[in-house]
Amino acid sequence: MKRRELLKVGTAAGAGFLATAVAAPAIAQSQPELKWRMASTFPQTLEILWGTAAQLVKRVAEITDGRFKIQIFGPGEIVPAFQVLDATQNGTVEMGWTSAYYYWGKDPSFAFFTAVPFGFNARLAEAWYLHGGGAEFVDEVFKDYSCHCIQAGNTTAQMGGFFRKEIKTVADLQGLKFRIGGFAGNVVKKLGVVPQLIAPGEIYPALERGVIDAVEWVGPADDEKLGLAKIAKYYYYPGWWEGGAVAHALINLNKWNELPANYKAALTAAAREAGLWMTAKYDAANPAALKRLVANGVLLRPFSGEIMDAAYKATEETMNEFAANNARFSRIYQSVRAYIKEGYQWWQVCELPFDLYQVRMSNRS
Repeated sequence: MKRRELLKVGTAAGAGFLATAVAAPAIAQSQPELKWRMASTFPQTLEILWGTAAQLVKRVAEITDGRFKIQIFGPGEIVPAFQVLDATQNGTVEMGWTSAYYYWGKDPSFAFFTAVPFGFNARLAEAWYLHGGGAEFVDEVFKDYSCHCIQAGNTTAQMGGFFRKEIKTVADLQGLKFRIGGFAGNVVKKLGVVPQLIAPGEIYPALERGVIDAVEWVGPADDEKLGLAKIAKYYYYPGWWEGGAVAHALINLNKWNELPANYKAALTAAAREAGLWMTAKYDAANPAALKRLVANGVLLRPFSGEIMDAAYKATEETMNEFAANNARFSRIYQSVRAYIKEGYQWWQVCELPFDLYQVRMSNRS
């Protein structure tokens, strides 16, 4: 190669290197430095629910090289536990960490996005969200409240809660003051229960003072943290109203629309990754927590067949009543019901027989 040609090649390569060197910081500088606030429904004492939000903000910061930072605030620090949607909607905070069903009073359709009685288990909830039209319904409803919503984790099937007395029949439920979250309060009313919605941080004192007779929260890991077994010894299962309860990251819609595309991708990926962490953490933490509760005197009890059947009937009545008066609720209900039916046709063929066999064999040793 001639000397002149070598010089040309060297000059071109050098120019390319310089262009790359100049472009890289220019691209980095074009990304804004953001500091957002996230209001949480869940207090820091609930290590898994709070920890999921902590995982989310950690990953956002890592993915964006520290240019996008989010600070979490517990209930009462900016707004009360059940005003997280309102605070995100009106721009008091840029983000919220909560569960949609706490706001079913604004729109009953919110209930479907967390859990409804005899609804999805954890895996079917995820499948419906990603592949069954659930995400489109979520976007439709939350848009009316100026929010973008990302599904971010599942508690898996929840326990039926702690009761001061043994509950054997539907008659035993009459007049029972029961802390229960979300839409399920409408159903238990039909069984004679007096539902109470109480924020997580206020549950223990309410049970201790006798304001309520029973309380459901999540499952062994969280229930143990709240210390509920110190007051009520009967621990019932399953929580038929929350076969798989979903948590949500909310973003003010204007703030979401202002984000660069890569920040939107970072926030979405971080929320979804944190949600996976949550579900796995519950599966990891609940077995040991349940053993400790039982060792300390908690009495495990299944809801009787009579109660389960009455609850199922009351659920169908309640859902049909709401569907008759709310077109959007009806559309989502039909979608959910069809997806459950289809999903469990597969589960009864393979998933359930495998799990049941595993349970039998593990109990032999």
